[in-house]
Amino acid sequence: MSIPRQRPGVNNAPEIHDGEGIECMRASGKLAAQVLKFAGTLVKPGITTDEIDKAVHQMIIDNGAYPSPLGYCGYPKSVCTSVNECICHGIPDSRPLEDGDIINIDVTVYLNGYHGDTSATFLCGDVDDEAKKLVQVTKECLDKAISICAPGVEIKRIGRTIQDHADKYKFGVVRHFVGHGVGKVFHAEPVVLHFRNNEWGRMVLNQTFTIEPMLTLGSINPVMWSDDWTAVTEDGSLSAQFEHTILITKDGPEILTQC
Repeated sequence: MSIPRQRPGVNNAPEIHDGEGIECMRASGKLAAQVLKFAGTLVKPGITTDEIDKAVHQMIIDNGAYPSPLGYCGYPKSVCTSVNECICHGIPDSRPLEDGDIINIDVTVYLNGYHGDTSATFLCGDVDDEAKKLVQVTKECLDKAISICAPGVEIKRIGRTIQDHADKYKFGVVRHFVGHGVGKVFHAEPVVLHFRNNEWGRMVLNQTFTIEPMLTLGSINPVMWSDDWTAVTEDGSLSAQFEHTILITKDGPEILTQC
């Protein structure tokens, strides 16, 4: 679950773990990945995002965990469901998905004192080629950004890697929402920018954080709905997002939220 770049309340300490903490992060990440995979199987024309939310909530509770978004800063549901032009933080509701939609499902679980955070964009029915390409390239941006992670690497390289790949396809990269440290707290340092930047900071051994690029077919500027959560593209163009929680190891990145 991303945060605005200027959002207050981010813990100013990075999440760096000992051996026990790493195992707890692996467990929460694994559950988050399993829940997201299950949620993706529900995506089809006619299902409502409320129904997806209820199924996700039940699976998380049945596994002895808690859905991190529920009640977080007043967020009313257990999962974020962002359809088509929604960039992020879409609140599940009674609108049925339609053939041709794309939907990002963002799952965060709190298990044994640690958060695991992940999201993916799914295709609903018969989706047009332009939307498919946007989804594909967004996933590629995430994969490429993860691949450069290692102890001592400048965090700003993540943004450059994502922007370089998105630019090849003339897709926009949303700047307003960012990745973040995650672990014992939901949102911690570092703030991970997904575009070219000159921010300081390097990756540290045993650190955990999210990378969660959001790409668009058009404008990168968000418009907030009156619910103070739902962010949509100002021109109504499609947006896609993928997210993983990663651990920095001596051998490079370990994806904690991968089934």
